Amino acid sequence: MTIRLRPHHLLCLLTYAGKGYGPAFTANYDAIAGRISQGEDILIVEGPDDICAPLLDDREPHCWRDSVTERDRLAARDLGRLLLVSIQDGRRIILNRHLLERMREAFSAGDTRSACEGCEWHDLCSTIAAGGYCGIAIPRER
Repeated sequence: MTIRLRPHHLLCLLTYAGKGYGPAFTANYDAIAGRISQGEDILIVEGPDDICAPLLDDREPHCWRDSVTERDRLAARDLGRLLLVSIQDGRRIILNRHLLERMREAFSAGDTRSACEGCEWHDLCSTIAAGGYCGIAIPRER
């Protein structure tokens, strides 16, 4: 099976530590984190993805907002520069330990955080990164 992710969720998963918008969202994200930890591949998609799924029944899901699309654009640009590949719809990625560490180092350094500006989770993610990524759902050693 393949996990469908929008570009900015490649950044979010680096610091995901079991907190979210509600129980259904968190349970879904926990399951996705487990699948990524087991080495399942990721397919980059435009728009709502597997992480967004529990929110799509909301009256006005934020997943469709222009600000979220802009986060995707910025994340794709920053991660593309870091990984030397185009992060776009249809790109497949396997997040092995080496790639995750490289992404976390860049995230901690602020090199890939353009998409994070104005995000309600910014401070939590910054704290997790500054603390050495303790308590994250996708462990550092896989």
